[in-house]
Amino acid sequence: MPTSLLNELTSQRNPNGLISENYNLTLAQSMQSVVAEIKKETPNFTHFVDIFYELMQAKIDPPLETIWVYVALSFRRLNFTDEDPLNQLSVVKDLFQLISACSGSCGSSKSIALLAPVAFQVYKVAVELKGRDLGSKRDKKVIRELKSLIDAILGFVIVCYCKNLNGQSDVISDNDLNPIVPVKYLFSLWMDKNGNLESFLPLVNADVFRGICERECDVNHLAGVVVVEVFLLKFCLNFMVGDAGKELEKELTSWVVSSMTKIQNVYFFETLLKMLLEPSFLFTSILSSNDEVLLRKVLYDAVILVEYSFLNPKRAAHLPDERIKSLSLTRLIAMQEAIEFSREDGDQKRAISYASAFSSSKLPSQIIKWIASQIGMDEKASISIGSSPKALLRWLLSLENQGIRVFGDRILKSRAKLAVDNSKADYEHQSSKIEGKKANDNLLFYIDNKGEEEESEGEENKEINESMNAAFVAAAHSMKMTEDSGRKRKERGSSGKKKKIKYHKFDLSNTSDSTKERFSSVSNKGSSSESDIAEPLSDEDV
Repeated sequence: MPTSLLNELTSQRNPNGLISENYNLTLAQSMQSVVAEIKKETPNFTHFVDIFYELMQAKIDPPLETIWVYVALSFRRLNFTDEDPLNQLSVVKDLFQLISACSGSCGSSKSIALLAPVAFQVYKVAVELKGRDLGSKRDKKVIRELKSLIDAILGFVIVCYCKNLNGQSDVISDNDLNPIVPVKYLFSLWMDKNGNLESFLPLVNADVFRGICERECDVNHLAGVVVVEVFLLKFCLNFMVGDAGKELEKELTSWVVSSMTKIQNVYFFETLLKMLLEPSFLFTSILSSNDEVLLRKVLYDAVILVEYSFLNPKRAAHLPDERIKSLSLTRLIAMQEAIEFSREDGDQKRAISYASAFSSSKLPSQIIKWIASQIGMDEKASISIGSSPKALLRWLLSLENQGIRVFGDRILKSRAKLAVDNSKADYEHQSSKIEGKKANDNLLFYIDNKGEEEESEGEENKEINESMNAAFVAAAHSMKMTEDSGRKRKERGSSGKKKKIKYHKFDLSNTSDSTKERFSSVSNKGSSSESDIAEPLSDEDV
């Protein structure tokens, strides 16, 4: 077993090392030297470890580069070639502890962004496990240890973001918004000489990776990507060791909706949407094709059938206008893709529910209002344009053809065209039929009004929220309805009784400068089996 990385490295200190009075100049010169060393055939980083340790210790909230380089160079000195998964996991746990300790005084986004190398190493262990039969006691122990580590990382993430929700501001320095060197050089510190740089973020697509590697990338964006990767790793591990059925689908959907409600991060949400725009996920080395279909259903339900309060323009007013516009258009395209995906999968009820959720949400009116103010159009006269995602996308593309710049991103425009060209049906007429149906009491989908109370403007807003809640409940209920008697479909994993989901809270405790957590399972009433899907923290728990 490898020696504890945290104990080994935190004991190192150079008492005679004093950094220059001009901190930024010293950091810039040190980073340039590291980049120059990376490009050498046989780089030698030994003498940089002490330099970056002193740079990291010189500030209460050190720049991301100082922690990243110090941890990466220290990690390089370990022998990580041991193929035994338990030994690999032991090193990854030490890495997680070290990063958690080094970023303890940093803001939430920076602390989470620094976990990118941990997600990278966890992924490699998961890939190694995929090739095993997982029947031996040792392999089962690896699975338990890996699940525990992923849950600990997620607990750390939720605690970080909940700090912001409880009034602690997430301070971002100029260095973190404008990295001294391109982020790709930081990534390369964790890669082999001839390794593919994109493999450092193995669970995201080329579009997301390209956005991260742009020089103007900030820690908020990278943190959102890291959270998406950890989420996907948790899903993959559940699929790897569990039976993919209706109960697992319900539990995962409930968990991800609850997690999004607690995290309330636009960057995370947007990255997840961009992942869903891909025709297939990139981590086929872990997921089977059936698992991928189930995962898409879970994620589509979570991002479409819930109206999250943190996406409200008033709550997101601190974000640049271009990012808000990009997020809105990405949501629109994802909704159209979800409808088409469900239709091709033979799940017409789900497709109708997505269309109904779209028409009941604030998204179409927000986009139309934005366009109306840009081109001087009568907003009320054009409200029918947003009757379906496909109709609204067609209208926006027609404006682009007239020379009105709607899609600032060329890739986003291409995806919009593909979404419209590949679709074959609209569902606005069918979706209107399900409104007014009585919904079950145990539906998972709702409008997240958390934080909206202070923005309320009287009884009118209350009535609007109530009507929208009813619409979303109706949309979710449509997926519970049985098919028409004239249509025959196969039901997988059907049972005679409907089961409700029961939640149990988990506890987080901090020991040895690391965040550890104990997740209790989400169990089904009347079922003897247990699941590892846990409900995220509430603000009160934090």
